[in-house]
Amino acid sequence: MESGMMPEDVKYIIDTIKKAGYEAYAVGGCIRDMLLGKVPADYDITTSAEPEVVKKLFRRTIDTGIKHGTVTVMLKDKGYEITTYRIDGKYEDGRHPLEVTFTKSLKEDLLRRDFTINAMAYNDEDGLQDPFNGQQDLKDGIIRCVGNPMERFSEDALRMMRAVRFSAQLGYEIEEETLKAVKELAGTISAVSMERIQVEMTKLLTSDNPERLLLAYETGLTGYFLPEFDAMMKTPQNHPHHMYSVGLHTIKSMENVRPDKYLRFAMLLHDSGKPLVKTTGEDGIDHFHGHQSKSGELAVEVLRRLKFDNKTVDIVSKLAKLHDCSIGEDETSIRKAVNKIGEEIFPLLLEVKYGDIMAQSNYLREEKLSKLEAVKAGYREVLSKKDCVSLKSMKITGGDLIAIGYRPGPELGSELNSLLERVLNNPELNDNEILLNMAKEDLNEKN
Repeated sequence: MESGMMPEDVKYIIDTIKKAGYEAYAVGGCIRDMLLGKVPADYDITTSAEPEVVKKLFRRTIDTGIKHGTVTVMLKDKGYEITTYRIDGKYEDGRHPLEVTFTKSLKEDLLRRDFTINAMAYNDEDGLQDPFNGQQDLKDGIIRCVGNPMERFSEDALRMMRAVRFSAQLGYEIEEETLKAVKELAGTISAVSMERIQVEMTKLLTSDNPERLLLAYETGLTGYFLPEFDAMMKTPQNHPHHMYSVGLHTIKSMENVRPDKYLRFAMLLHDSGKPLVKTTGEDGIDHFHGHQSKSGELAVEVLRRLKFDNKTVDIVSKLAKLHDCSIGEDETSIRKAVNKIGEEIFPLLLEVKYGDIMAQSNYLREEKLSKLEAVKAGYREVLSKKDCVSLKSMKITGGDLIAIGYRPGPELGSELNSLLERVLNNPELNDNEILLNMAKEDLNEKN
């Protein structure tokens, strides 16, 4: 690793601690990223100095995890976590050690970390410290536990999901003994909070290799927090439009949309209702009537279980429910569809439809893609002309209607929707004067 790769603030912290007579290194994920030629999102520092010493060396510090040896040093409004070399005691909750013992040995500190590629340390003076051959595993593309994988996963069960997630993000293989330990201990993932699993799932699905979710399925992990996916994997689709099981179709569909959180989770859940509604005709053809609305319902259930925010639940569940809806190719139909579906969700839905088509069989694929492209072209035209597609882009307001005699309440809402319907059919009508005259005529007719 080249000298001078670390930011000046990180060097300053390390140098300050070293000048006081202690060891200090940047450690963990930031070293892994630098070796891969990436710019780390943040930098953690490990040191032989105990927290009280660190606090005396820097002007602004925060006691973020003093019990576990962590102090955050603030420099220019950015925080850097400084953690004392430590040996973890027994883990009480599958996440936190009951107690930690400070040590003067960097190697003992690195020994408690999850994977070899995350158990390296560096400073400019001493160079790379890599007692577990993490650099070699990086070169070989391997995710391997530090020491005994059964011990590492027993300390914190989330590490099993982290192994799968790093495999997806880096495109690496999980080493044999590490993978074997995941299979043996998969059930312990049920003790991990859904918030923590959600973070790993999001990183996994928005990686370049979302198909690595299959690893979580094959090792038994998904059965404990996403049993819907297990059901999809076990549901074949004997139908001309399909060539994969519901689960593999789901994986392929995720690969065919960009790595956006809403899109990837929408693809994960768009057919989640199929196992619940599957029927098979006398001809042996499988049918999944009503799976769209069932998938929308399950999406809400799954995302709430994983503790997602309300916006994500709303967007993803709507995409799941609407993924199969029909949209006319003419601009009037498109304006009405955008109005009904929502301006934020509509363009995402077009991407979902593409991902869905590309994960189906070749049967009528060109026709499906041609129709979708026509809708996209019409949508681009609607956007370029800035056509009105909602009440907020209509050139008349409730206040305008009240000013000419409309009463606030149902009458006002009804008139606004009536005007919008006419504008959606004929965008040239979206003019304040024209709309006011139309509203006056409507009012006169009612009176």
